[in-house]
Amino acid sequence: MVGGGYTGLSSALHLAEAGFDVVVLEASRIGFGASGRNGGQLVNSYSRDIDVIEKSYGMDTARMLGSMMFEGGEIIRERIKRYQIDCDYRPGGLFVAMNDKQLATLEEQKENWERYGNKQLELLDANAIRREVASDRYTGALLDHSGGHIHPLNLAIGEADAIRLNGGRVYELSAVTQIQHTTPAVVRTAKGQVTAKYVIVAGNAYLGDKVEPELAKRSMPCGTQVITTERAVGRFSPFADPEKLLCGRL
Repeated sequence: MVGGGYTGLSSALHLAEAGFDVVVLEASRIGFGASGRNGGQLVNSYSRDIDVIEKSYGMDTARMLGSMMFEGGEIIRERIKRYQIDCDYRPGGLFVAMNDKQLATLEEQKENWERYGNKQLELLDANAIRREVASDRYTGALLDHSGGHIHPLNLAIGEADAIRLNGGRVYELSAVTQIQHTTPAVVRTAKGQVTAKYVIVAGNAYLGDKVEPELAKRSMPCGTQVITTERAVGRFSPFADPEKLLCGRL
């Protein structure tokens, strides 16, 4: 397994649980990239609404993608429970509406998602949302009881520990320098090599164009933003480490 982010760790854990002899090679530290630096939201959603996916690709594809999405969240919750991963899991997620038009859209989305199996959605009016968020800005919200929030880096570290518990090996500071496409394959680092029947490349854009040039061609930049504020004491639910992060229902 080349890469110690969520893709590599999750794949490695599935395989280790199934009895495979698994080796994870991570160039830096577990969760170094986006897996350890994201906001930690477990969101049952795609960048396109499920009805748009259905219109574009058909009901079978939409049903498959919807099933995959719910399954992903359930796998995370099951692993947290099974391996006692201390990642501050909190259930529930909100999609908020600033006006009646947005609330009507959320109501439509609730009906759409219920057709695809999500029966844990609750539509909140202006009064009900105040139980979740201390603000008068919102006219309502869609509460997804199957969503949630985690400490992202701690989840990654916990999955790495679970891999070791199942007999797998995890090597940090072990950047892959070459993958030899032979049978079996040979994966080389600066200090050694691994011979493997199967290789999963899960290194994100950090792979560069030397290890897997064909994958590098398919990488594209994506911009995002974060902001900082003054400490908002008492306005949100305290996280495990309030000096680093405060969060409400996400």
